[in-house]
Amino acid sequence: MSRVKDLRTPPGRAGRMRLRHSLDVARRGADLLDQKLRILRARHETLLAAEETARDAWHERLREAETWLRRGLLLGGDEALEAPAPVHPAEIHIVRTSTMGVRHPEKAICALPQREPDTPAPANTALVHAESAYAEAVRAAADHAVARAAAREVGAEVLRTRQRVRALQRHWIPRLEDALARADTALEQSEHEDAVRRRWAARASDDRG
Repeated sequence: MSRVKDLRTPPGRAGRMRLRHSLDVARRGADLLDQKLRILRARHETLLAAEETARDAWHERLREAETWLRRGLLLGGDEALEAPAPVHPAEIHIVRTSTMGVRHPEKAICALPQREPDTPAPANTALVHAESAYAEAVRAAADHAVARAAAREVGAEVLRTRQRVRALQRHWIPRLEDALARADTALEQSEHEDAVRRRWAARASDDRG
């Protein structure tokens, strides 16, 4: 078959031993990758569920903040938002972890700016609640971003690992098995021919004797 023509191995027993070793290595590799794939799939399902939960939490925190903001604007008008914004932006630190060698985000640590002592407070209680709710929405958004990135990175590795398993199981291992079968057949034929020649040689020697 043409698919095994590029498998170049020494003739005879050395070539058969090399093919057998390559086949054993390929089978072990396929088994290990299949185990990795099962673990990654389970982890990916967990991360997808975490992403959905984080997304729902983020949307809920955002709706809550927007509700408080509308109440604050109804009480104080648009000018109620004219208070100066915090000088420092929010800072987010991403903690990463590893699953079966795949690095991905694990959690987000948010550092939100604190109101300066001389900064005027919100115009009414609703805006105080809105400020706090938006802070929680930022944290929830960061959690969702981490969960989404983790699910994507592990999901990408699931696809890569699945492709490698399929390549081994559907292509490389069958090629090696085919080549090994051909090597076995060729070796058996060669040994048979050698045995026939030895018998002929022995008979010729007896006849001369």
